[in-house]
Amino acid sequence: MKTKQTIAIIGASGNMGAAVARSLSKGNYRLLLCANNLDKVQTVAYEIKESNPDAEVEASDCSKDASWEADIIIAAIPYAAEKEVAEKIREVANQKIVISIANPLNDFFNGLVTAPDTSAAEELQKLLPNSKVIKAFNTTFAADFATPVIDGKQADAFIAGNDLDALQTVSELVETAGFNPLVAGDLSVSGTLERMQLLLIQLNMKYDYNWLAGWKILHQ
Repeated sequence: MKTKQTIAIIGASGNMGAAVARSLSKGNYRLLLCANNLDKVQTVAYEIKESNPDAEVEASDCSKDASWEADIIIAAIPYAAEKEVAEKIREVANQKIVISIANPLNDFFNGLVTAPDTSAAEELQKLLPNSKVIKAFNTTFAADFATPVIDGKQADAFIAGNDLDALQTVSELVETAGFNPLVAGDLSVSGTLERMQLLLIQLNMKYDYNWLAGWKILHQ
């Protein structure tokens, strides 16, 4: 039997963090849900236990402690918070997988705040030089986690990173969440994935565009 991995989800009280936590609670994982507001993250943990009594879920308000216990760390936080969180967990994230889901959008949703030759994930890798940063879940919306399968087909979820073993581990995690993992390339591809999501958000705002339905049409 495969050893149960511990996953720390920093920012688990937010829409994306909570969605990721709910989806992964179905797998063989121990989840440490972390947020600054302990009451909010305890509510998420309680709701998960209510719907899945077998889930192993704990709540915490200390990202460093949660990351110290974890095998995998998911940074379900805005890009603007990455530096602060990285400083807190750097010491305990050594050689661990750290998943970046952030999209560095500006306030007007018409561009990214990162330079054209970098990305949120690459900047996080610079802040955590001894960690294995993987880009994942940035091209999915929180609502997609409830319906990742359309007409019997799993929606694709793109991932990117430099470490092959870490990519395999995250691919399995993405599958547990209900998506079909597609390795898009090394970490430098993260910029493309972040720009993809910027476009999807703009289309969604303008046309109420359903990306999952569009992807299903492409695969028919």
